[in-house]
Amino acid sequence: MTLGSVMAAVDSTIVTLAFPSIVEFLGSNFVGTVGIIMSYLVVLAVFTTQFGRAGDIHGRARLFNLGFAVFTISSLLCGLAPTISFLIAARAAEGVGAALLVANSAAILTDTFPRNRLGRTFGYITMAWNTGALLGIILGGTLTTLLGWRYIFLINVPIGLVGVYLGRRYLRDVNRVQVESDLTGMVLLGIALSLISYSSVDLAASGLTYFNGLLLVGGFALIAITLEYERRDENPMINLKAFANRVLRFSLMAAFLQNIAVLAIALLLTTYLQGIRGLSPLDASLLLLPSSIMNIILAPFTGRMTDRFGSRIIATAGIACVGVSTALLLTVGLTSPYYVVALSMAVSGIGGALFYPANNSAVMANAARGSYGVVSGLYRTLQNIGTLGSYVLAISVLSLGLPRSVAYQVFIGTTEMLGGLTSSYIQGFHVALEVSLLILLVAGLMSYDRGKDTRVSTELS
Repeated sequence: MTLGSVMAAVDSTIVTLAFPSIVEFLGSNFVGTVGIIMSYLVVLAVFTTQFGRAGDIHGRARLFNLGFAVFTISSLLCGLAPTISFLIAARAAEGVGAALLVANSAAILTDTFPRNRLGRTFGYITMAWNTGALLGIILGGTLTTLLGWRYIFLINVPIGLVGVYLGRRYLRDVNRVQVESDLTGMVLLGIALSLISYSSVDLAASGLTYFNGLLLVGGFALIAITLEYERRDENPMINLKAFANRVLRFSLMAAFLQNIAVLAIALLLTTYLQGIRGLSPLDASLLLLPSSIMNIILAPFTGRMTDRFGSRIIATAGIACVGVSTALLLTVGLTSPYYVVALSMAVSGIGGALFYPANNSAVMANAARGSYGVVSGLYRTLQNIGTLGSYVLAISVLSLGLPRSVAYQVFIGTTEMLGGLTSSYIQGFHVALEVSLLILLVAGLMSYDRGKDTRVSTELS
């Protein structure tokens, strides 16, 4: 499970540093470059809930192992891609593999460990994820510089083969649900998430239009229809009765909002360091490392604290730390010292180490037995939609004062802003940070308002 988290995290950060090389080698235009990111994210958002439900019925370990195989094969295809269209299609296939992995991982852990040790368990998984993110930053710059961009995908192949072997050897299916598949609910939710996801892509690329606005409204309307259908269905994919649990309900929403705010900040900061300060993608990403380092150091300890004291205060304190980090970035200008950025990232890392193990364990500890897969899938789906939302937030706010194509090109490191564009960027940067602060405030209120999360306490060791 840890190996799967590391591989998925490496893939989440390693691609960004190679964008200039990919664009130059394959001759991608703006829409094609957006597609490299969004094809993966959209597929991940659409399929995660469905694969979580399928794992409950057909076996979580079986689908998790299938995810390793699909991810490995599609990574090989990404590395061999002859054209930008082929790469986008292979990235979408990677998204299918990743959805199989993440939809079932938390459910497998919940099946394996008692509830009073879930905090510690998710603490180690959070540590693994941030280790992978850190490795992605280092490997992305190193492999692209020394061997070429194809190796950022090919490196997944040996890791994936080891994962397939270990998964088949050690993972066993337990607690399958003997019910019929809710195909209608799966199709309805899949279409709804597809509409919302595609509207987000189009909004980031083209700005607000009648077309993407209609898609967005239609997607949310279809979600309402899906929920009403699920309420009436005898074997629903999403058992709405589970959300009568206040801790589960508010933990899911806190995670959704936290993801929007935090990832938007990372996108904005990367753009600032490359476009305003003129740093290379690798040097810019190195300033983000304090966040991963603090997460790696603290997550196992904060996970054990969650087992002892519950999730409410620890998760809310994590959101507060991210808010302090964001407030520090509001002081950043055209010539601010780099240590301000590094300090902000360190505080953000402390916040992540507090929030994610606590919130993840709260969600899974309060899920009903037999619905671990669908709750895990829904949790990841909300986080993935939050990721899409963060991208849209960052690019859209920046584009209020900049041409949209310039804002995106600066983000991927293919150009730098000159002259009056820098002042416009700083204004948009601060506005976007203020929006993120407001989102974090709402997330913090939901996290605190979840109520007491009672666990059987364990001794710290």
